[in-house]
Amino acid sequence: MKISNPLNNNYFPQSESNNGWRFLKDSNEIKNLTNMNLGKLDAIIEGYKFFFDTYASGIAVIKNGYLIKEHYSFMTLPGSRFDVWSCTKSFTGIAWGLLLEESRQGTLPNNVQVGLESSAYSFLPNNTKLTDQLKEKITIGHLLSMTSGIAGEAKLAFGIPTKIDSGPFEHALGFSENRYGKKTDALVGEPGTIWDYSDPAMAHLSILFKSIMKQEIHDYMQEKVFSQIGIENASWDILGGGQFIGPHTSAHIGLHISARELARFGYLLMRKGLWNGKEVVPSWWIDKATKSSQNLNPNYGYTFWTNSNGTRWPGLPKDMFALEGYNSNRCYVIPSKDMVVVRVGAGPNQWNEQLLISSILGAIN
Repeated sequence: MKISNPLNNNYFPQSESNNGWRFLKDSNEIKNLTNMNLGKLDAIIEGYKFFFDTYASGIAVIKNGYLIKEHYSFMTLPGSRFDVWSCTKSFTGIAWGLLLEESRQGTLPNNVQVGLESSAYSFLPNNTKLTDQLKEKITIGHLLSMTSGIAGEAKLAFGIPTKIDSGPFEHALGFSENRYGKKTDALVGEPGTIWDYSDPAMAHLSILFKSIMKQEIHDYMQEKVFSQIGIENASWDILGGGQFIGPHTSAHIGLHISARELARFGYLLMRKGLWNGKEVVPSWWIDKATKSSQNLNPNYGYTFWTNSNGTRWPGLPKDMFALEGYNSNRCYVIPSKDMVVVRVGAGPNQWNEQLLISSILGAIN
């Protein structure tokens, strides 16, 4: 086991077992090394169990590089994986941050140059028809910040569920309606002037990534991130293929991961992309992605939810940011408290997350 100062930015959790986490279970050790009150944490979990243990779920709390508290409901194990739904978007965002860094370094295939202001549709295959002339104005930054003008939840375009005679990427590109009769052929607003949480917009990023990088997002992330930080059992859904566009990595949902391994990803982000002294993800991208990306919805960065304006989670630290997904899948990162809190599960679809995080922060002595 590598022993290092847990408050040092170069510290990373590593051991030969327990998914790489250093465990603290003794109340005195927890108090001395993390300044946390185990009794208060136990009480918080007991309250959680009373309301939510009917759902398969797992919780992990990381403080100062130690795993100090975890809980798993009936028939759920530390290695149990869940589809974390829209938390997947943030993984896609990190893949794009790495792509943008490769563009900066001149290492993209064919030395392609890509930035946030680059026209997204200019990188799509030549046979991709344009269903709305305004789409020429959509940039990579618009897609990552949910400001592309492509219809999303505000227009009841939830996900990209398709009819049996169409593929998911056909719907995302506007070629066909989904099973509910919704289409994305015409933009609902000029790019950069409207914010809408749009899965069809995110799906574009999967096609574009493969077109530019010549590699699927899931393969790239396995090589560049997961294998570097000890995420060993995550899997990622693939969409399309056969007679339809694809197969490509699902960019908006479909990452299956355990609480402990999701916490590793959160810990990497909290350490500004450093792992064992190596920069796995560029710090400039983490800084940019986890702060407000625009004024239309200041609580959203580039695929991350952010509290940089203090309005997403009033009263909680402004440096806090999160990956968020359906069924209350969450990874909260609070750098100022050296803390990562993960909750994965099969439900409920709503809960008082602010109360949970406030209570956990209140357990700091």
